[in-house]
Formats: sequence, C-alpha cells, structure tokens
Amino acid sequence: MVTPTDDYLAVNRANWDSRAPVHARGYNVARLLDDPTALSGVVQFDLPRLGELGGLDVVHLQCHIGTDTLSLARLGARVTGVDLSGASLVEARDLAARAGADIEYVESDVYSAPQALDGRQFDLVYTGIGALCWLPSIDRWAQTVAALLRPGGRLVVRDGHPVLLSALGAAVSTEAEDRAQQPWITAQGELTVALELPYFEQVEPLVWNDEYSYAGTEKVASPRSVEWNHGVGEIVTAVLEAGLELTALIEHDSVPWEALPGLMVEDETGEHRLRDRPERLPASFTLTARQPTA
Repeated sequence: MVTPTDDYLAVNRANWDSRAPVHARGYNVARLLDDPTALSGVVQFDLPRLGELGGLDVVHLQCHIGTDTLSLARLGARVTGVDLSGASLVEARDLAARAGADIEYVESDVYSAPQALDGRQFDLVYTGIGALCWLPSIDRWAQTVAALLRPGGRLVVRDGHPVLLSALGAAVSTEAEDRAQQPWITAQGELTVALELPYFEQVEPLVWNDEYSYAGTEKVASPRSVEWNHGVGEIVTAVLEAGLELTALIEHDSVPWEALPGLMVEDETGEHRLRDRPERLPASFTLTARQPTA
C-alpha cells in the first residue's frame, strides 16, 4: 500500500527513472534530431491552442525526456523543463545538446516547482499528455500553476480524459435489451469499454505493477507506480478556485497512445481512437486558462 504522502514521489520517481532510457530509444528521438524543424506529435496536436510562442517564457511541467520541451523551444519560446526524475532530465539535457537547443532543466516535483524555480513567473505553463494522473491533489496542481504564471500568463494542458482513465476493455456478458432498438450496441461476447476505475479523485491511489512501459519493448527496472484520476469538474473547479480565468475546454475523441488495447486504431498522426463508434468516448481534453492582469 502507498499512502497519499510524499511516499508517492519516491515510488513514481523510481518508476520514471527506469522508464527514461527505454523511452529515449522509443520516442521518435531520431526524427527530432534528423529534422531541426520537426515537432513532437503531442506539440503538433496542441499547435492550434498554443498560439504564438516567439519570445515567451514557458515552463513545461512534468517534461520527462524533453521531446515536447524541445518542440516548444523550436516554436521560439524560452523554455524551462521541470521533472521529478533525474534520469529523465539526463536524457532531456542530452537531447537538447544534440539538437543545439538552449533549454534549462530543473529537477523538482510539481508542487515544489515555484520554490525550485526561485519564485520566477512565466508567460505560459504547459502540461503535456499523461501528466495529471501522477498527482494526488488537483487543487494543489492548480495553485502551483497560478503561482507560476505572471499576470496575463496562460495555462495550456492536454491530457487523457478522466472518462478514458476510468475505463478498461471488457467482454459483454449479457445481451443489452436496448439492442432491439439500437442494433449497434455491443453484442454479447464482444469487447467494449467498461467504466471500472475511479473517475473522481480519491484519497487512496491506484497502485500498478507494469513490467513494460507504454513506449519501447524493454522491461523497466522499477515497475511499480501510483496514480490518481481527477474528474473534469474537479479540474475546472480547481483552476477557477486558483484564481485563473477559463478560456477553453475542448474534448477530443483521440489520445496519443493505445489506451485500450484491442479497441483502438491509430491514425496517420499517431493519435488513437476507438475503432468502433469513437464518438462514444472522450479520450482526451484540452483546457486553457489565463491569469488575470489585475
């Protein structure tokens, strides 16, 4: 059992330290190095919401090995990457050096970032896909974001949708009565989406032991990790209560990893969505907000 104290940092730090070298060999790093204009698929997807970044001070929270951080720098931003995993930052610094990019990296967990960054504030706080589930309190996350933003500064976060993160693939055991009127409903014996994991933030985390990461084919040395889900309402409320102004909330039917094996299909951009009736599942969301100027 992992208690919702700082123990989770040690568990997840060890997990991400062991993922870092695996991901450095499986994150399309070669493409980013071969083409000095290339962007990560994640940042490419986020372009319509990012706006002009030229000359802006940007902090990328939970930056991992820095592929998205490098992409933000290539859009003209002065970027600082923050991550709790020292091994991840070794890979991130190496990538930046090989790409000729001037990026600062700081080792810190999210909640300690304002202190680790010496109280500096930024024009943009960016959080990429697959980040919020590693944090026990979405309220503390929003308060951290607010502390990092200067007046008029923006937040851009795209992440796995909490509905997706509460779902598993499961076989239907009984015939649904409504199939008589809606024959496209999943038939008995077929695989479908089942809501089995917590949707709302819980005190106790989900504890996982996954020998293989979502990227790469090698086993990770520290397979144990802990996660929390946060409902859309909880995320929006946290942002508002931290004093930020919500500017957009967009739900997408795709996510950039195969979140539900056997149920999803990948498109040409690397996004995955349900093979059958993708309109029934919000797979990711984008939230943008702004720090008031007065």
